[in-house]
Amino acid sequence: MFPLRVHSYYSLMRGTASPEQLCKAAAKLGYSTLAMTDRDNLYGLWPFLSACKRMNIRPIVGAEITDPGTDYSATLLVRDQTGYVNLCNLLTRRQLDRDFSLAAEILRSAEGVTVLCDRLPLLQQWHGEGVEVAADLGPKPTELGSRLRRWAGKAGVMATATADSYTLNDDDSELYRLLRAIDLNTTLSNVDEGEAAGSRRKLEASEVYRRRFGMWPDVIEAGCVIGERCSFKGPEFDIVMPPWHGNGKSAEQILRDNAYEGACLRYGDELPEPVVERLEHELAIIGSMDFSSYFLVVRDIVHRGRGEHGKRRICGRGSGAASLVAYCLEITNICPVKHNLYFERFLNPERSDPPDIDIDFAWDERDQVLKEVFDDYGDHAAMVSNHVCFKPRMAIRETAKVFGLPGGEISTKTKRLPWLYRNRGTDLAEQLRQLPALRDQDFNEPWPEILRLSARLIGLPRYLSVHPGGVVITPEPVRNYVPVEKASKGVNIIQWEKDSAEEAGLVKIDLLGNRSLGVIRDCLQTIRTNGTEFDEAGWQPEEDDKTKTNISRGGTMGCFYIESPAMRLLQKKAASGEFEQLVLQSSIIRPAANEFVREYVRRLHGGSYQPLHEKVEDVLDETFGLMVYQEDVSKVAVALAGFSHGRADGLRKVLSKKDRNVRLPDYKTDFYEGCKRNNLSSEQIETLWAMMMSFDGYSFCKPHSASYAVVSYQAAYLKSHYPAEFMAAVISNMGGFYSSFAYVSEARRLGLTILPPDVNVSSVRWQGNGKEIRVGLQSVKGLTSDLMERIIHARKERSYSGCEDFFRRTRPEEDEAVALINAGALDGFDNSLNRPALLYQLASFRQVTQGATSLPLFPIRLPPPPELPAQSRRERLRNQYQVLGFLCDDHPIRFFSGRGCSLQKVKADNLHQFVNRQINFSGWLITGKLVSTKTGEVMEFLTFEDETGLVEATFFPKTYRRYAHLLSASRPYLLTGLVEEDFGAVTLTVQSVRPLSK
Repeated sequence: MFPLRVHSYYSLMRGTASPEQLCKAAAKLGYSTLAMTDRDNLYGLWPFLSACKRMNIRPIVGAEITDPGTDYSATLLVRDQTGYVNLCNLLTRRQLDRDFSLAAEILRSAEGVTVLCDRLPLLQQWHGEGVEVAADLGPKPTELGSRLRRWAGKAGVMATATADSYTLNDDDSELYRLLRAIDLNTTLSNVDEGEAAGSRRKLEASEVYRRRFGMWPDVIEAGCVIGERCSFKGPEFDIVMPPWHGNGKSAEQILRDNAYEGACLRYGDELPEPVVERLEHELAIIGSMDFSSYFLVVRDIVHRGRGEHGKRRICGRGSGAASLVAYCLEITNICPVKHNLYFERFLNPERSDPPDIDIDFAWDERDQVLKEVFDDYGDHAAMVSNHVCFKPRMAIRETAKVFGLPGGEISTKTKRLPWLYRNRGTDLAEQLRQLPALRDQDFNEPWPEILRLSARLIGLPRYLSVHPGGVVITPEPVRNYVPVEKASKGVNIIQWEKDSAEEAGLVKIDLLGNRSLGVIRDCLQTIRTNGTEFDEAGWQPEEDDKTKTNISRGGTMGCFYIESPAMRLLQKKAASGEFEQLVLQSSIIRPAANEFVREYVRRLHGGSYQPLHEKVEDVLDETFGLMVYQEDVSKVAVALAGFSHGRADGLRKVLSKKDRNVRLPDYKTDFYEGCKRNNLSSEQIETLWAMMMSFDGYSFCKPHSASYAVVSYQAAYLKSHYPAEFMAAVISNMGGFYSSFAYVSEARRLGLTILPPDVNVSSVRWQGNGKEIRVGLQSVKGLTSDLMERIIHARKERSYSGCEDFFRRTRPEEDEAVALINAGALDGFDNSLNRPALLYQLASFRQVTQGATSLPLFPIRLPPPPELPAQSRRERLRNQYQVLGFLCDDHPIRFFSGRGCSLQKVKADNLHQFVNRQINFSGWLITGKLVSTKTGEVMEFLTFEDETGLVEATFFPKTYRRYAHLLSASRPYLLTGLVEEDFGAVTLTVQSVRPLSK
């Protein structure tokens, strides 16, 4: 017997096993063929096919399709390519059509599939219309099965036993019940028997089914016959390029013409010889691989929309930025010839998987770009999906809910849970008890049971979301390649995530949103609005001395890609504002390469070193003999192990893949053997391999880092020369590494004056000019976008003359008006800053107009306010902080006391004077990064600030264990610790902490 109708955990919130686990279990049970048929989807198709290949199991592709609004379904098993296309189309209609009817739709999509069903009327209808059907008797003989078998015998169709399994063993029954409770949003005790029945359907050995159906042996053999007829082993599309129609000219010729035309714009009419040689080399490879249409489609997407000042501001990045053709088409903005970018990292003739080009647009323009793509390509375009899985926080929260615990208690436990869970053989409950941040929490009953169960959820898929920007465009409608469904945000998505789409051969174009491009756009617009001419044609910020100096000092807070605490510390240690060094720093500061960062700084400052090998001395010369970029892995493998470019690129790619542990050993063996043939010692090989392993997880190629470095320098230039306009744009675009609170503090440190919001002056966004920044209405908590628009629109006719005029013309809700008053936005109506008087006028206005269906156009006479005492400065600032999240003209740390200090209190800007000394520092916690040591202990790097500057503080494991439960963002603390310096960068190693009191 072949196990038909087996469900994986891609039968969301029902199945309990991954495709890998299913295949392992099937192989252990002795099966040579397996049909995975998840409910209404092919989410797990490619993991299933891959697992079958590893386990030497023949796959049967299929899906169970449910009828909405009823309790019946049918399972379709694919026999051939036509059947696969029909299944994809049927699944798409099931997901997208509101009036979907399974009975009718099967008739439209029956060719090439076998339909299993246990509903006799449907079987009779479909069989009568010529559909190949089989009666599904399920995993056990029943009275219904007996009737179905009798009908099948008379009708001349097969009746078959099926596994219909959702679990692999008895232990999975509690997990199945938990999934159903979460899915139904009910408690575990309320999951009824019908819903829990699936937990009892586990995959059994063939002998079990043969014994059960001993009186009907034909239904066991029928399963084998049906399975043998399903010869389809998975889709084989090759690489699916987006369509291009050239009006008689080939895509290859059009691309060549456009590339040379663009090259003349980039380099002048007399093209340098290296440019021509590189163009010819790239065009030959692109043409031979039939990728010309891909470049042309991407070019059209990039250049279709126009911004206020011409073309949209973009950043073409990723490995595609290594292409001179892409640079000449103005898809990317970094010259691959000047910066020696490795084209083979992007494309080489041995590459079997499709490349992709990543394009960043300003974050608030991306949706329009996607709309244009869907308008142009219709059902030939869809976005790639993300398979969102249970992570520790989600798993604990959802499990606690089905245990009936109140939301407050659940939140207390989960909000302080870090994202560092690793299953190291300890159960989740024990790991949480050991987390320093949770040391003050009780985990009494039922928490041990909750944590035990929630640990089983971690890693199971929960739902589909939209990939940040991946779009596929196909010659035929997308649904002919992969089922399509609609995401919650309303766009069509394919049922596969990016790795599966890539494995299938679907070429992905990443159209992403980048807030920093919005920052640069808005900053430049404000500069021009303020009356300054700014010509971008010859703009070379990387050559500007002031910009380079600020970068070398780590003054890049607010500057995209280079503003994190770790990055700013590295800039200070490197003390170099050169473009090539920033590119290098952006790549070497990956998580697994910490040990190489300090070595890079040492070598940068003249420290001696021996090249890894003479054959890679030139290859790694610009990175001081270190592997920094992803392509360095490939280059070293080619030079020292004799890898081909394709094989070397495969090694580079597998380091970041989920299944790296499965695929990496083969590469390691080949690498070691290849290096030995080149007479490398075992010690040299181990050093090389260890450096390669530092690319585990995420890492970057040089074209990617160089592309982002261009944006970073533009941001750093604007901050250096136009700080008010720049910081206003940073806060307005609501992005970056830090909160608005921290950016306001940085603006003050730059010598800027922060003006409070004003209903007669403020825009929705922040505005900077000269030495001043005006707070935007967007920062006042509780204001609706409608009110902000009314405020701006109504004052275009004339300014507001007072409170009554403002209230009457804009009609704010009471809480909105109170927020504006506390923010200082109505202070212009009362020079005494007597906000109680303003609140009195609001109350009077609401009393006079209470019950009115409409407000009069003429002024309303309000009684004069009585003599009211003004708020104290502290109270006024407290109210402002509550509605803005920061203070306009002061830092809140000044209102907290650090009494009882035995050591000298030091300000942030004086920290460098106390190196190797213990000090006290009063600081406001603004951000932090939790890390795990090599031994698995938790520690944290935290950033604090006072009114004078930033302090990077290190909490080693012992200190972190003791004080983590006290730490919370946006609060002040008194830190005691040792000031340390490394290559000119000063940090504080914390020894003790206590919260500051007012």
